[in-house]
Amino acid sequence: MDVILFTFFALVAIVGAVSLVLQKHPISSALSLVSVMVALSVLFLLLGAEFIAAAQLVVYSGAIMVLFVFVIMLLNAGAERESRKGGLAQFLGLPLTAILLVFASYVITQSMSNAKAVKFGAFTGGGPREVGWELFTRYLLPFEVTSILILIAIAGAVVLARKEID
Repeated sequence: MDVILFTFFALVAIVGAVSLVLQKHPISSALSLVSVMVALSVLFLLLGAEFIAAAQLVVYSGAIMVLFVFVIMLLNAGAERESRKGGLAQFLGLPLTAILLVFASYVITQSMSNAKAVKFGAFTGGGPREVGWELFTRYLLPFEVTSILILIAIAGAVVLARKEID
């Protein structure tokens, strides 16, 4: 049953990610990103990391997505316009993407050849104590830098929106 659920929610995450990239309207892209985040939280649940799954739902699907939608609405972004791509880009885009995916799959497979198989529900490092310890010791600087970057992005969106109104 775990394999079936994993496969289903992995496919939901992949389809949501592809939809995120292919959508023409920013709000539709944000909703696709929510589907990816929910699927990832279910995958964390399958691994036995209940706290990380809950944090994924609350922090990313909730707070960060509200922030994204707020910035999109503040910028009043409409649908994306069609752009003329060069003939060479249209001709070589899909084959080069396929080659990149095959190469990346080969490198990942070779580097993970001696790794242990995943046992569903056997992960024990996702509790609040472990996450808090890592977040406030090892990853404190990246965490604070990320929060400052988000604050700068919000301020930039406000400045851009005010210039368009004036």
